[in-house]
Amino acid sequence: MANEARLYLKYKEQTVPNLKKQFNYRSVMQVPKLEKIVLSRGVGDAVSDKKLIDEAVKEFALIAGQQPIVTKSKKAISNFKLREQMPIGCKVTLRGERMYEFLDRFVNIALPRVRDFRGVPAKGFDGRGNYNIGVKEQIIFPEIDVDKINRISGMDVTFVTSAQTDEEAMALLKEFGMPFQGQKK
Repeated sequence: MANEARLYLKYKEQTVPNLKKQFNYRSVMQVPKLEKIVLSRGVGDAVSDKKLIDEAVKEFALIAGQQPIVTKSKKAISNFKLREQMPIGCKVTLRGERMYEFLDRFVNIALPRVRDFRGVPAKGFDGRGNYNIGVKEQIIFPEIDVDKINRISGMDVTFVTSAQTDEEAMALLKEFGMPFQGQKK
């Protein structure tokens, strides 16, 4: 990469030495790293209106900078008028430079645009070093034109790290600038 992402450079130059010192790692290879970021959205109303999936795919392509895949139902549920293999959502997996670019925009541009923002909850860890957060509105991303959207919908953002514990993953995300609740700046 000739033009490396700003957060990747920060990771190499500052985060690795800080975490190595904080957790007493012997090798640089023990330091946890961000492996991927997965954005996903379930579009339950797509059962009755197929255009909603297309809108969700277009929004995700703008936000992530790459084409998302459409997720389909695994089994039929008659109460929800859902048949097998019907499109019911979309997701996109970011890795490498796009992942760091998205994280930079998410932390520095999108999160501060959330109404009444007091930090992201610290309880979104899964016990294996991964962090999940739900975003209620897609309009916090500057790529989305508020005048062109039909409905406000949320999404789930999953940060997959190589950390072994939640404590290590939280320290890694804090180094990237993730504002956790109750954290002093």
